[in-house]
Amino acid sequence: MVDVNAQVDAVTRSVDTVKVDGDEAYVQTLEQEYPSPIDDVWDAVTNPERIPRWFLPVSGELRLGGRYQLEGNAGGEVLECAPPADGAAHYRITWEYGGGSSWVVVRLTSIGDDTTRFELEHTARAADVPPGFWEQFGPGATGVGWDGGLLGLALHLAGNTELPPGAAETWAVSDEGKAFHRAAATAWGRAHAAGGADPEAAVRAADNTYAFYTGQAAVEMPDA
Repeated sequence: MVDVNAQVDAVTRSVDTVKVDGDEAYVQTLEQEYPSPIDDVWDAVTNPERIPRWFLPVSGELRLGGRYQLEGNAGGEVLECAPPADGAAHYRITWEYGGGSSWVVVRLTSIGDDTTRFELEHTARAADVPPGFWEQFGPGATGVGWDGGLLGLALHLAGNTELPPGAAETWAVSDEGKAFHRAAATAWGRAHAAGGADPEAAVRAADNTYAFYTGQAAVEMPDA
């Protein structure tokens, strides 16, 4: 069983609009503290033997300048990689999916000997988002997916070391999975509004995101 409300409440989310090389870009950030030392969390998020236990199977070369591929999802290049030193660590990668490219940064900060703050920052140029997609789904389209990753990492670090094949898809449509996706989508709606979006539009986007993640609606990609 997953304590849905506790997990969703454990994550801090934000949405910002910034300039990247003069172009408008969306920045989504998630933070959560885990009761594990930084070396263990770093190994969990960089070791190709451990990543599939909480996220997705990964292939390629997980090193600076190497390329990776997540099974059925994004691939890209490792742009920066700084293992734990003086209580901090980070890596930065390109996130190439569906013909578009964005950037992901993962930062770890040691909070005492046995607690680590995990921060994930995902930046995408607005021009690379399919027309109408942000208006329809808002930040929850990718944000809820990242929430699932943080949940998987929490379970993994707590000792649940394997995700059975198809488990995520089955769980998503269970009562517990629906409750998690409803709460996560709603939380992203609040973050969207706090970032400057019209509150009613943010609620609609959150509802659309929830419907998609629970199989109640298909994504209709607008023409590029």
